Amino acid sequence: MATARTGTIATTELCVAQMSRLLEQDPGDWDRRTHRIDVLAGYLAGSHLSRSWVTREPRSADALVLHAWTQVAQARAQGRLEDPAGTIDTCLRAAELAPEDPTPWVALLAVARLERREQSQVFGVWNEILARDRWNREAYLSMLNYLSPQEAGSRVQILEFVDALRARMPANAPCVATELSAQILHYHAILDRGGFEALVARNHWSQEMAAQALDRAAHTWSQAGFLRHAKALADLNLLAYALMAADRRGEARSVFEAVGGIVTAWPWRTGGDPVTEFDETRQKATMGQ
Repeated sequence: MATARTGTIATTELCVAQMSRLLEQDPGDWDRRTHRIDVLAGYLAGSHLSRSWVTREPRSADALVLHAWTQVAQARAQGRLEDPAGTIDTCLRAAELAPEDPTPWVALLAVARLERREQSQVFGVWNEILARDRWNREAYLSMLNYLSPQEAGSRVQILEFVDALRARMPANAPCVATELSAQILHYHAILDRGGFEALVARNHWSQEMAAQALDRAAHTWSQAGFLRHAKALADLNLLAYALMAADRRGEARSVFEAVGGIVTAWPWRTGGDPVTEFDETRQKATMGQ
C-alpha cells in the first residue's frame, strides 16, 4: 500500500512538472497559452491533478488558472459548476498573481456564462480580457454564444457584435472565425426548428451575410501560412463544414486537404460522432472529381 501511494505521488509530481514547463513556454504569447490551458483543462476534467497542483503551489498563477479552466470544462460536461464561488475566487487569485494574463478573465467569462450573469457583469469581464489580449479567440467565441438568443442575447446583438469586430479585426487574427461561427450557429438554429425550415436550411448559405462570410473565409484561410494562430486547424474544420453545408464541394476539397486528418468536435458533433461525420462529409467532397 505504501509503495502504491509513493508511486501515485511521484506520478502526480511528474505530471505537475510537465504541465508547469509547458505553461512557462512562450511567455506573452496569449494565443498559445490560452490554447494550451484549454487543451489541458479538457483532458484533466474529472481528475485530481489540477487541484493537486494548486494544493502544492497555492500561489502559482499557472496552477490556479488551469484549475479554474478544469472546473469550467467539468461544468460544461455536467451542466453546472459544483462550486461557483470557489471557481470565481480561483480566477481572481490567478488574476491578482498575474495581472497581465488574460486567461483568468477568460475563465471568469465562462463562469459568468454558466451562471447566466447579467450583461453588465459579463461585459465588465469582457473589457478586462480585451485590455490584455485584443483578439483572444476563446473569449470572442464565448461572447458570441453568450449574446445568442439561446443564452442571454438576441440575433440583433449577434449581428452588432460581429459587425463591430469585422470592422477593425486583422484578417488573420486568432478570433477570425467569429463571423463564420455566428453563421454556423444560426444555421444550426434553423435545423433545430425542424419541419420545412430544416429541409431548406441550405438556403441560409445563399443569403448575403452568410455567403459573404463564407466567401471571405474561403478566399484566404486555406492559403499556406495565412492562419498562424494555435487553433487554425479548428477554424479550417469550421470552413470545411460550412462549405459542404453550402454545397460548395470544389472549394471544400482543398480545405479538407489543408486540414489533413485533424478533426475537431465542433461543429461535426452536431450530426453525430465527429470523426464519422467528418469522414463521411470529406468523402462527399471528393465525389465527382
